[in-house]
Amino acid sequence: MSAESLPSPLRRWIVAARPWALPASVMPVLFGTVLALAMKPAAGFRPLGFLAALLAMVLLHTGANMLSDVFDFRRGLDREPTPVSGAIVRGWLSVGAVARAAILLIALGAALGVGLALRYSRDLWWIGSVGVLIGVAYSALKALALGDLAVLLNFGLLGASGAWTVQTGRFSWYPFICAIPMGLLVIAILHANNWRDIAGDGRARVRTVASLLGDDGALHYYGFLIFAPFGLLAALIWAPPGLALEAPGLPATAAIALLAIPKAAGLWARAVRRHQPRNPLDFVALDGATAQLNLLFGALATAGVLVFVLRERWL
Repeated sequence: MSAESLPSPLRRWIVAARPWALPASVMPVLFGTVLALAMKPAAGFRPLGFLAALLAMVLLHTGANMLSDVFDFRRGLDREPTPVSGAIVRGWLSVGAVARAAILLIALGAALGVGLALRYSRDLWWIGSVGVLIGVAYSALKALALGDLAVLLNFGLLGASGAWTVQTGRFSWYPFICAIPMGLLVIAILHANNWRDIAGDGRARVRTVASLLGDDGALHYYGFLIFAPFGLLAALIWAPPGLALEAPGLPATAAIALLAIPKAAGLWARAVRRHQPRNPLDFVALDGATAQLNLLFGALATAGVLVFVLRERWL
């Protein structure tokens, strides 16, 4: 590719960073924070801690994505551009440049995590350490069909738990469990990507849950991932006391997230029509569309809990 045909350096690095993927990691931080504020007695809001946790998650997620792109390209997994391909595949940035940027971002995110642990809670040591290790080892985990578990932990359970711990000063299973619906939707994003790439992953001898299930099994698994969060959300809202949690369940106002069901139904229709799509990109870009569902569901659930917080404190 000639220098004249290259996009600007800023554009190349934006593509490499994939900021459109960040809602998958940012939403659990927001959710865990508002959950802490909804507790009785309520935790005092720590704005600097919240911002530092949010920035740490953004840095670590971006660095992990770049590192994954480097490993996948070297293993021959990513060779053809897709609507969300990175800059390496397109020849916009070298493998070495992206690898160095990834290491820098992960180091900065880890440093912020250390600062948070020193300032707020020793529990953040193990939460952050597990998260960083999963992010660095993600490509290897994905090849062993453990990618789904990795993203569930990093972009759901640990993210919400870490944000909660920053606000309360201690770990709790409450945000860990309440973040499961959001975590399942993050798995759905990854699964849609792996489902599309079954053939290429098979040639590279990479095992994913999608490749192990096959096309029909992958369809049913996808349906579970996009619809189960709504049932789990309802169960958490009406959960009885005594579940080893610090609250009976989620505030009833979180039920507003059920408004995302039509979006999930639309994605299911696209998945069913994958062999005869109405639009050529319907299945190819299913992962991106699933990310929109994750953002919608997470934003609504977080807003619902926030409404409860505002009502309890000021109304």
